[in-house]
Amino acid sequence: MDAPHSERTLSRETVFSGQIIRVEHHQVELENGNTALRECCVHPGGSAVLAVWGGRVLLVRQFRYVVNKELLEIPAGKLKSGEDPKEAALRELREETGAFCEEAVLLGTIYPSPGILSERDYLYFARVSGEGRAEPDPDEFVSSVLLTKEELFKRIHNGEICDSKTICAVFLARGKGLL
Repeated sequence: MDAPHSERTLSRETVFSGQIIRVEHHQVELENGNTALRECCVHPGGSAVLAVWGGRVLLVRQFRYVVNKELLEIPAGKLKSGEDPKEAALRELREETGAFCEEAVLLGTIYPSPGILSERDYLYFARVSGEGRAEPDPDEFVSSVLLTKEELFKRIHNGEICDSKTICAVFLARGKGLL
């Protein structure tokens, strides 16, 4: 078996610090002794929940400025400093949809774009136990959508649902017999 690959950090410099990400330039030493520049977007990570309500999957529809289109996604959000990922997932579900759950099961974690982004997302599965009033962030405009499992898989396979965390959560839940 091959030895594990690695790179050693020689230096790092912050070139941009924003509200959500920090961009850093890292000089690294490669395993062959050469050096290279790595551009790193440092992100606090996120949490998301695939929630089932009355046999249907609860998604949110929201406009994503960076890709200039409206997407269907599972409720998700950025982790606050020191926040438990499970609590964050359930908080986002309440804020974005008004639905709440007593318990959530970790499906797994993903790195959405590990070539440049440090973000690690925690994906959960939960069954909705009640509903209240949605309270999205002031700059967040979302609407809830309920889909049957058949509709969900059809929309993933025809490209209507193209959000990576949503697709990963759906197939992780399916593989664990939860969906």
